[in-house]
Parts: sequence; structure tokens; C-alpha cells
Amino acid sequence: MPCRVPVRPAGPTRFGLLLLGLLLVCMCVCARAESRDYYELLGVNREATSREIRRAFKKLALTMHPDKNPGDPSAHDRFLQVSRAYEVLKDEDLRKKYDKYGEKGLDEQQGGRYESWSYYRYDFGIYDDDLEVITLDRGDFEAAVNSGEIWFINFYFPRCSHCHQLAPTWREVAKEMEGVIRIGAVNCGDNNRLCRSKGITSYPSLYIYRTGQKPEKYHGERSKENLVQFSMQFITTTVTELWQGNVFSEIEGEGLVKVGWMDCTTQEQLCESFQVSVLSFAGRAEHSLGHWLQTLDRKEIYSQVIDHLPDLELLTNDSTCLSACLTVQAGRVHCLTHSCLSTCLSDCLSVCLPVCVQVGRVDCLSDAELCRSLYIHKSCLAVFKGLGIHDFEIHHGKDVLYNIVGFAKESVNAHVTTLRPDNFPSDRKEPWLVDFFAPWCPPCQALLPELRKASIQLAGQMKFGTLDCTIHHDLCSMYNIQAYPTTVIFNRSSVHEYEGHHSADGILEFIQDLVSPSVVVLDPDSFRDKVKGRAEGQIWAVDFYAPWCGPCQALMPEWRRMARLISGQILVGSVDCQRFQPFCQSQGVRSYPEIRLYPHNTRQPDRYMSYNGWHRDAQSLKLWVLSSLPRVSVDLTPESYRSLVLSGREHWVVDFYAPWCGPCQHFAPEFEVLARMVKGEVRAGKVDCQAHYQTCQSAGVTAYPTVRFYPYIGTTKVRTHTRTHETLTETQVTPTFMEKKNKSSASVYFDLQIFSLTREVFSVTVTPDQTWRKL
Repeated sequence: MPCRVPVRPAGPTRFGLLLLGLLLVCMCVCARAESRDYYELLGVNREATSREIRRAFKKLALTMHPDKNPGDPSAHDRFLQVSRAYEVLKDEDLRKKYDKYGEKGLDEQQGGRYESWSYYRYDFGIYDDDLEVITLDRGDFEAAVNSGEIWFINFYFPRCSHCHQLAPTWREVAKEMEGVIRIGAVNCGDNNRLCRSKGITSYPSLYIYRTGQKPEKYHGERSKENLVQFSMQFITTTVTELWQGNVFSEIEGEGLVKVGWMDCTTQEQLCESFQVSVLSFAGRAEHSLGHWLQTLDRKEIYSQVIDHLPDLELLTNDSTCLSACLTVQAGRVHCLTHSCLSTCLSDCLSVCLPVCVQVGRVDCLSDAELCRSLYIHKSCLAVFKGLGIHDFEIHHGKDVLYNIVGFAKESVNAHVTTLRPDNFPSDRKEPWLVDFFAPWCPPCQALLPELRKASIQLAGQMKFGTLDCTIHHDLCSMYNIQAYPTTVIFNRSSVHEYEGHHSADGILEFIQDLVSPSVVVLDPDSFRDKVKGRAEGQIWAVDFYAPWCGPCQALMPEWRRMARLISGQILVGSVDCQRFQPFCQSQGVRSYPEIRLYPHNTRQPDRYMSYNGWHRDAQSLKLWVLSSLPRVSVDLTPESYRSLVLSGREHWVVDFYAPWCGPCQHFAPEFEVLARMVKGEVRAGKVDCQAHYQTCQSAGVTAYPTVRFYPYIGTTKVRTHTRTHETLTETQVTPTFMEKKNKSSASVYFDLQIFSLTREVFSVTVTPDQTWRKL
């Protein structure tokens, strides 16, 4: 729904103005009394994680739900507020809009519904309270499955009965496999976009994830024994049998911790020399020093082994690793440092990370000057990338092994720098993308890995940096940062704020649009010159918007995408009605966004058509806009089809369609674009197969729409579909699928398949020396 703009009443009396003023005061007071901060409604602070928000809402739902308060007439409205607060804060894009603009930045139609009490009691977040099962969200999924550890993940849906039946077994599997592989769960009700991107079509779906390999789906019986057996086949750890010939070489070999066993019935003398029954060696065991393990429990063994591992190297300014990191050693050495990592975590890192990454720690108490110069005031983990002291990135995710390893692997390949006042790109001699964020902000954490992906794609073209606004308050205030994350592109004197989805593709698309703008930014003067004064034949599509309007923000990336899809056909512009409010009012704009189409008829420059469609995605808008183009194709009758197409002396492309066919209706404006492209070289025609069934049947048309190309190559016409025959006269257009750079090609249906109408898709050979490349 559009954002409404208040309309001033015409000609009020003095008494009417007084009543209106009192009414407005009353409305403002009432609104202020009813509207409460969403964080306050849920009882969480603004730094709350997605998990904390979900758990807080569930707790409120179980007590505030109208089903539990049947005698309270206000229960419905109060719970509706809480439900709306949760729906907004759980979504990273909506949360950012709310933080920045408040409720006025949200769609008026969001919310308004909630589930029954039993849903929140039994179905809402099946594994939220489980310690063994790790619930993954969109923000940390990729880091987890690419960390080098093995993950067994359960994709489930809250309403799925089979998912609930599996839950007790899945918890048992998690307990059994603790310390061996990671057992995770993804709630596809809250993470629908993530599940769709992973191809999840049924619930529960169980997948094994290993770094660099295709996920393996489990298809067997969902019993604990079968699930454990399935997951164990992916474990590659080896247990070595020790004997007299290999025992010392194995103990002194490389590796963090090696596991072996010894048969004391055959190696009796060897066992007696050790005088122990269960033995673990620390480090390389230069002194053959053994440590007794006073237990046979695997968890306790694990804990005791970890306690005997050596600590990380303490790095100082004179340390080899840190010196290499803080000097120009591009591509040679990376350094992962942490001032307070546990022994277990730090030693595991040295094995999980690539060889080129050295792991160490910095004591900020003894080396305070170094930490202070880097604005590091508390324990953190950072990757130094070998391009000087300024080139490092701080980890802001969970302090768990899989998250840290994933971060380190991404960071050493990416080009994202932690910014501070002394290296902030204030001179802007080159383009920079700066992410203003807060470490506690879940949408910020979800965006950081996407920034790393985008930085790899744009290496050498644009620099990427992050600025922590909890540390650098003044710098963030200078740029009027009001919500996190706020992503800004500085291109010399130009500043552009990114408003799209928090994804690498969205960022790349936005940058592409900045380099080659598809939408003309209009002001009152340029609107009068370009739109009102448009040349004969020109058509303009214009979006009147307000930056604070939620639906307008959602429309922006779709509007830019639509503009690229119709590039060369129709001109596309936008007007900021917050900046030019009097002008928009003079144009009769009463709600945002207002989408208008100004047709090619310049005799009526003020005439326009408004878009009243429900869907504001790029494809829907494109079809609406293209439908305004004047027709180039001609309607063919059986007689004209025979005389002009089959017997004529011109090239023809013909669309066989049926009026009731949905794909045909979607294809109609696309066909007109095609007709315009080939105008003057190929004639375009349409045959209504409902009205002229016999003609279509004689042409062998069996599906709608069917597009055929009829080239004229001589006086004799022979019907054949052979592509390389010299007498080829009729060629049915069929798709040639290939990798295309043009991602914005127009999509149509052909013989129940989708193909793209681009210049590189079709290559129909007419004669040995003549190739048709117009389609």
C-alpha cells in the first residue's frame, strides 16, 4: 500500500481551523500514547540478537495471547502490537528501516495477523532452547558450513508434523555426535529466503555439509542409529595402530593431536616400557613425556588433552609474524591474532586454517601502545593481511571455532579494511564503499560476509571498509548515520546511500547502476524540460517517492532493475518528493510511491497513466510499461498468412498465440520489443490460434506461444526445419542455451520452456554463407 500524504482542506473557517487544530492535537496525543518502541514492547535492548528477540517474543506470546486472555477486550490489540514488533525486528531489512525511520518507514499493511496460542507453545522454534543443536540463521549459515568442520543440518518448518516427530531423535543424535561433527537446524519459517536458496522443497530435509564439496542429502530411515551411521561415514580422522617399528616416528610427527592405539598382547615389552595403559603425548614429545588420563570418558579425555596443548605464540612488535603482517608483504603472510583466546580454540585454529595464515596472540596490557593505535580497546580477533598496519579486519561474529575459521578464510581473500579516523577515505580520491555498523547489530553481522564477497568481485575497481560506530561516534555523526548498517558509496564528490537487500548481488547491482545509471534523477526544472517537453515518440516512466516511505524503499531496487530491462525502449526517472514537496503537490501527487507513465503523444504533455497494480517487482512493472508501446506487429488472417508470410518476398517472424493463454499475454509486450528491434529488416506478425485454429494446426503449432522465423531466400519455398539446408524457408525459433553476460534479458515462454530474447541466443543458419543473428 502507498504511504499517504495529508491533504489540506479547501477554504476552512476560523472555527473550523480551531476544531481541526484541537482534533490534530488529540490525534497526536493518542498516537503517542498508543505507539510504543518495538524494542520496549518485546523487552529487549537495541543490541538484541535474532535469537534473543525470538525467545522474548515467545515468552510474551505464551502469556499475552488472546487465547489465554478471553475476558480481556484489549488483548487482541495489545498482542497485535507485540506481534508486529516481532515481525519487524526479526527481519534484518525491516529492522534497519525501523531503526532509521521509525514506524513511518514501514509498510502500513505489514502485520495484522498472528497464530494460535498452541502454535507458539509447540511449533515456534523447535530447537531454540537446545544447547546441543545449533540453530543457524541467514547471517551465520555460510560461515558455519564453510568453516572446515562437518555439519549435519536439519532444515525444518514449524508446522511440519514430521519435523516434530524427528525432534527428540535429532536431539539424541546431537548428544551422541558432540565433539565429532556439528549438528545444526534451520527454521525455514523464519529463514525462507535461505532455505529457498539451498533448494529445500520438503521438510524435514537433512543434509551433510563439508567445505568445498556438494551437500549430501540423507534419504534413509530417521532413527538415531541410522543417522549416526550415515554421518560417521564422512569422518576422515584416522586412528593409528602403534608398534615397535612406528611408535617413536608417529609420536614425534607433525600435527596438533594424533590418536593411536597399542595392542599390549602383541607389544607387551613396548607397553611395559611406557608403564601406562592410556597415554596421550603433548606437542612433539621431545622428552617422551607422557601424561596419565584418569578417565575413559571421551569428553573428559578431550578436555584433558586440550589442557596439555601448548599456548599460542605471544606476538610483539619484534615478532616475526606480526612484523611481517605490519609491513608490506602482499600475498605472503597473513596473521590471525587474538588477545584472549582459549587454549582449545587457538590451537584448533592453527590446524583448521590454511598454511599461509599464521596464528598468534597480542597482549594488549603489555603492548598497550600498539592496541591503542589500532583502536582496539577490548579482546577481539583480527586478521592482518600483509599490506601494512592499516590493512586488517576485526571479527564481529560468534566466538566459536566454526565462525572464526569461516571469517579468517573469507577475510584473507577479501579486500575489506577496518577503518579509523586516520585511514578514513575523507579525501575520496578513489571510489570507496563504507559500511557504518555496530558489532551488536544482527543485520550488520549478516552483511559483513556479503561485503567480503562483493569486494572480491570488484577488486581493483573499488575499495571496501567498515567503520564501527560504537567506537567512532563522532565520525558516524558527521555523516548523519542514524541506523545500522548504513552502507555509503563515496565516489569523489558524490555520496550515495545503498538501500537495497543486504547481499553481495544487491550491492554489485547498485554499484553497476551508479557507474551506468538507468534511472534519471529529476528535479522540477529537468522534469519540465525532459518529461513535459519530451520529443515526439518518447515515453517516460516516473516514480514520485519519499525517502522515509517503506514501500518506496522496497520499490527502489526494482525500479532500477526495471529501467535496465527496458533500456532503449522507454526513459525512466524518479522525483524525490521530500526534497521537492511543493512541486509534487503541484503535480497532484497524494501518496507514495506514485508511478506514472507519460505516453509518446506530445500534444498532451500533462497526460499520464498511473500504475495501480498490486505487484511492484521489476517484471510486473516492465510488462505494464511495455504495454504502452505502439504496436509494430500486424494481425495475420489465414489469407494474409498465406500471401504475405508463406508466399511473400520478405522475412517474417510470427507469434502464434491464444487469447486465454497466460504466458502468451506475458509475452505480448516482449514480442513488440522484438518487432521494434528488427523493424525495417524483418516484418512481425501475430496469428490468433483461437480464431484461426486450422491455420495454426496446418503450421504444426502445438503449444502457445510458438514463435517462428520465415526467411525469404528465393522464389521456391520448401517446408523444412533443417538448419543447414540451402532451401531452408521456415525455421522454428528454438533456444540455444549459453552463458550470457546480459542478466536482464527479457524472459518469455516457448513450448512450455523459458528462454531469453537476446542477440546472442539464436544463431539460425539460412544458407551456408548467410547467418541470421537478429533474434
